[in-house]
Amino acid sequence: MNRTLVVLTLAACMAQTGAPIVVLLGGIIGAELAPSPGLATLPVALMILGTAASTIPASFIMRRFGRRKGFLFAASYAVVAGLLAAFAVQTAAFWLLCTATFLIGSHNAFVQQYRFAVAESVPAARLGRSLSVLMLAGVVAAYLGPKTATLLQDLVPSAVYAGSFLGLSVLMAGAGMVLSFYVPDSCDAEVDDRGGRSLWQIAQQLDFKIAIVASVAAWSIMSLLMTATPVAMHHLDQFSMIDTAWVIQSHIMAMFLPSLVSGLLLDRVGPLRMITAGAGILIVCLGVAFAGRHLMHYWWALVLLGIGWNFMYLGGTALLTRTYEANERFKVQACNDFIVFAMQAVAALSSGFFLFSFGWSWLVYLSAGVLIVPLALVGYKQLALKGLKA
Repeated sequence: MNRTLVVLTLAACMAQTGAPIVVLLGGIIGAELAPSPGLATLPVALMILGTAASTIPASFIMRRFGRRKGFLFAASYAVVAGLLAAFAVQTAAFWLLCTATFLIGSHNAFVQQYRFAVAESVPAARLGRSLSVLMLAGVVAAYLGPKTATLLQDLVPSAVYAGSFLGLSVLMAGAGMVLSFYVPDSCDAEVDDRGGRSLWQIAQQLDFKIAIVASVAAWSIMSLLMTATPVAMHHLDQFSMIDTAWVIQSHIMAMFLPSLVSGLLLDRVGPLRMITAGAGILIVCLGVAFAGRHLMHYWWALVLLGIGWNFMYLGGTALLTRTYEANERFKVQACNDFIVFAMQAVAALSSGFFLFSFGWSWLVYLSAGVLIVPLALVGYKQLALKGLKA
């Protein structure tokens, strides 16, 4: 197996635990510390905003210093971010907690580059399967993150959940140790990125538009519902922390476990059909979420949300790699990730506001509206392909 794939998959098992820990605890701690209920999900939203704000700097650092140094740099300050979050919880400092989650999100911008490093190190025929292997690391992170958070939540007697973030720091340090073994493969060598088409020219391609819109829809819908779920379950509907953690853990498992088969499906049916299948699953998810707010409604909705996200995001990523040449990769990847995570941040910021102001149903309505756009573009593409064949 490709060395790059092995090292980055092992590192991702720990590096990706930041998001599930913040998603699980951010809204709950926020509800206790925030100056107003509408700001309860702000720590989660700022984690996502941190990712969006760091996509372009991350790409610049990768281009200037190489992927290895970029990955190690990010892992180092993620350790500090975890310690900062633990201190914020211990001192009940809401805005310091928000700063820490922003930094955790910033680290995630570098983790998102793992998939491009893998894509550049394998032949096109193995792209789907290789991306699937990498995404399976999310299954480990989905278990390891919430498990660490719940096991260590009482580690610091004077501050519940401070120990959870201390555990996060240890995991980030472990990811950094694994990344020290990362050596870019020969086909991942730095390419002169001067010249090439402008972003405007690249963006005129329909495939580019579909790839970005599919990823935006997948991440935005996931963010709207996932960010609000812990607060809706634990704070509003009075479900236990164990039930809430189970639903979030199941959701994150569902985001990545389908990668056992979705990579093979991608290689077989292609990106457009993967995106369409993911959208179909998300439609069912929204139906379940609208139907009720019992425990199993939450569980099924969040599991279907994870599966639909996996299909749409994998399809969008694969389609994006078809739209640029080697010397255009960094600017296209940065543009894609900035748009995707900026929109995800908007969704996360909106999530708490709509939940407390209008209720759970409005999150479903918003998600349905977002889903229309990629379906329309894919439909247009399919009609265009049929027209060419005719």
